[in-house]
Amino acid sequence: MALFQRRHAVAVWVLAFMFAAWLAACGGGTAPAPSFGRLAYVTNWGSNDVSAYTINSASGALTPVKCVGAACSLINNFVAGAGPNSISADPKGRFAYVANMASNDISAYTIDATTGALTQVVCAAGCSAITPANFAAGTGTNSIAVDPFGKFVYATNQVSGSISAYTINVSSGALTAVAGSPFAAGAVPASVAIGPTGLFVYVANSNSGNISVYAINATTGALTAIAGSPYAAGSLPYAVTIDPGGKFAYVANYGSNDISAYTINATTGALTRISCGPAGTAGCTGAAVPTNFAAGTKPYSVAVDPLGKYAYVTNSVSGNVSAYVINGTTGALAAVAGSPFAAGTNPRSVIVDASGNFAYVADFGSNAIYVYGIASATGALTAIAGSPFAAGANPSSIITVQ
Repeated sequence: MALFQRRHAVAVWVLAFMFAAWLAACGGGTAPAPSFGRLAYVTNWGSNDVSAYTINSASGALTPVKCVGAACSLINNFVAGAGPNSISADPKGRFAYVANMASNDISAYTIDATTGALTQVVCAAGCSAITPANFAAGTGTNSIAVDPFGKFVYATNQVSGSISAYTINVSSGALTAVAGSPFAAGAVPASVAIGPTGLFVYVANSNSGNISVYAINATTGALTAIAGSPYAAGSLPYAVTIDPGGKFAYVANYGSNDISAYTINATTGALTRISCGPAGTAGCTGAAVPTNFAAGTKPYSVAVDPLGKYAYVTNSVSGNVSAYVINGTTGALAAVAGSPFAAGTNPRSVIVDASGNFAYVADFGSNAIYVYGIASATGALTAIAGSPFAAGANPSSIITVQ
């Protein structure tokens, strides 16, 4: 009888899941609840490796996935190139890609769907001169993103001022340079992001003080700058992110200690600045409209939760995270009560998992990952039990994978 009940319960759950998916596909009913992240990956700049973790979906806690075999670092992490600075994964959680800033290349991995372990995809063509198993990029490869359809990879090259573009072999995960790559960017491109439609690429040019926007050729992956690009930001824009709905863009300005916000034209990809308010308004920076939204000292990274309700910014020098409520109509930011929230000594990267319940911060200074529960009604952060969790040396970037 118990076995029958279990089978019946499973059957009912499966039918319910299928029905919800059908409703979503047809545009009817309510949106399905976001799925839970199951894996997390962290690039460790100082130890030249990647830490892997399984995620407890109830608590958000991290459990290390140990590397076993020859391709492991001394601390049983997964070997990367020199100075791994950024990591991204394809939307199906099959492949992970790491931008290695010091070796000017990209490490590619397949992801074990059961254990979370990484296996390196060895380069056969277009390989790195410094690390032959990796895929060659430009000089100072520092940020990387995979398009939402898992077709293309884009990486910014900070020193050579360009964007390397690749197609993904959907069977192996190997990369092939797109014709015309690399594509010109501004001075010291520090961050790359792709909108949820997969139509446009956004690049924060730190030393140019602006954002370049490119249209993606859906067939080839080639980039073409859109009319009006680049768009002015604050001083030393270091990170750019797009909200999950593709309506707004947010840029962390390392030099001016603030956030530039933009609305996105869904058809053209063009950006229009969102003003914080009249000059002198509390929480706003700048002497003239459009003003920016104040952050902490040296904001380094910005993330938006999967429902587009909240934004989180790591402040690398003040050692905390600024949290904001997003106005769903205008895109304007309002500080969450209690913000900023303490986050180690040099927080670099922040990500919100797919459930929207947890935020993860890679702290470069304390070699640890800080994990917070997110109050769904307010956006406030509370450290979970066990946080912070150990990482490798100088963790610089973190992602969660479904």
